[in-house]
Amino acid sequence: GPGQAEMYAGLQELGVANGEDLKETLTNCTEPLKAIEQFQTENGVLLPSLQYALPFLDLHGTPRLEFHQSVFDELREKLLERVSAIALEGKVEERYKKLEDLLEKSFSLVKMPSIQPVVMCVMKHLPKVPEKKLKLVMADKDLYKACAVEVKRQIWQDNQALFGDEVSPLLKQYILEKENILFSNDISFLQNFFSPSPKTRRQGEVVQKLTQMIGKNVKLYDMVLQFLRTLFLRTRNVHYCTLRAELLMSLHDLEISEICTVDPCHKFTWCLDACIREKFVDNKRARELQGFLDGVKKGQEQVLGDLSMILCDPFAINTLALSTIRHLQDLVGQDTLPRESPDLLLLLRMLSLGQGAWDMIDSQVFKEPKMEAELITKFLPLLMSFVVDDHTFTVDQKLPSEEKGPISYPSTIPEAFTKFLQENRIACEIGLYYILHITKQRNKNAFLRLLPALVETFSDLAFSDIFLHLLTGNLTLLSDEFALEEFCTSLFDGFFLTACSRKENVHRHVLRLLLHLHHKVAPAKLESLQKALEPTKQSGEAVKELYNQLSEKLELCKPSPAEVTETPSMELPLPTVPTPASR
Repeated sequence: GPGQAEMYAGLQELGVANGEDLKETLTNCTEPLKAIEQFQTENGVLLPSLQYALPFLDLHGTPRLEFHQSVFDELREKLLERVSAIALEGKVEERYKKLEDLLEKSFSLVKMPSIQPVVMCVMKHLPKVPEKKLKLVMADKDLYKACAVEVKRQIWQDNQALFGDEVSPLLKQYILEKENILFSNDISFLQNFFSPSPKTRRQGEVVQKLTQMIGKNVKLYDMVLQFLRTLFLRTRNVHYCTLRAELLMSLHDLEISEICTVDPCHKFTWCLDACIREKFVDNKRARELQGFLDGVKKGQEQVLGDLSMILCDPFAINTLALSTIRHLQDLVGQDTLPRESPDLLLLLRMLSLGQGAWDMIDSQVFKEPKMEAELITKFLPLLMSFVVDDHTFTVDQKLPSEEKGPISYPSTIPEAFTKFLQENRIACEIGLYYILHITKQRNKNAFLRLLPALVETFSDLAFSDIFLHLLTGNLTLLSDEFALEEFCTSLFDGFFLTACSRKENVHRHVLRLLLHLHHKVAPAKLESLQKALEPTKQSGEAVKELYNQLSEKLELCKPSPAEVTETPSMELPLPTVPTPASR
């Protein structure tokens, strides 16, 4: 066929006879058998040592094709080894000259499946494949597919669109993987989104594939960063910031200095990575991080855009926020004000830079966001007063009854707290982490006191997936409280259900929580929740699926009519009655 002809076309150029030549020989000859024998002799394996083996193999009925094939395979293996050896020996210019000559000779056979691996191997070892050859490879889908990644890199670096097509499905997969973890049906306070260490995360399939595609190629690395910036701007999805940091640290793990030394964020990211591993920013590392921020020189402010993206990674924000809460508790014990703690101010500075990443990259105005004085002079002292309220209440509860004051837990929230959560992004982030902290401590009083402040927060942060993922996990520690209708009303009616109808993700998180805790919930409340959470026509597949799972679970938990009426104790097997569920 035409495909075959194209495949073997290169042989003629190299002076090797092919099927066409045989056809011509047979058409123009008088004795076909003699002609065939001569063609075989001329084009067979011309090694004297093997000539004598042929009649012997013929006696055994071994087809010539099989013999030629095995000799060919052996030779190809040797040739591949030789090519790889040439790529390592002698002077650089000489070895590449040899490989280029070899490529020139063999490229016409690149479509032959048996020879293709050799041609590909030659190209793989050439740091610069001739432009003409790259274009031919690029134009042919099958050849492009068969190429080694080393050759593809040379194609990609001048073809951003083609590289984008390769990278795009990986980025989609990455975001999907993150969302699957946030919405996972396994809810636990021990294992959550932030549990895996940075090193474990970098072993993920997408990071590994991207690392391999980039190799040591700075141009490709820059392209990936550009894709991530563009997607972050377009979607505001913070997982792209995580990938930005993971990719850099993956190249760091492989000691790819060609890239690490030219990325101005490398040392900052490396230091922050160690903090994320410990889930805490200690004083020594805080000084180091501050040094990097203070060291941004005039004219190089653009690096702030990259640093802000590194700090916007949810794993970085989680670490900074947890460290902030710990610092505030320490300050209460030391009787120190927030404005007097340089470590705390640095944490706020980094939180502020991270939270401002989108605005900075969008506006292209590279300067650190101004910190609002009230955050430090009013909001943080307010949080510290909550810590003090808890201490006071706990101590009072431990006193012997005659010394107990008529103290009840404060139930109102200062209006300023609610206002801060609505209007100030950093205050809101820290406030939410404080609420996660008290939930983890099983501090029901403090939780119920502050919960109403979550209904309206800065850009709905309290209804973001990461917060709800962490909150649902921590609420499993308060599982016994779900038996109390009052607790359920505050949590569900007062908080979750206020957003369920307008936010699909909240609907999903409530269903996740109930799937996990339905057996703990007050029965009357459970029934009304089942009604309230019924999917609407607009609901997505995920909500419907979760709702069906919950309904099935609740159906299984209902006592069957047979159990309710007292059954006479008989040793005889009862006939099976179909229950409504099994009909």
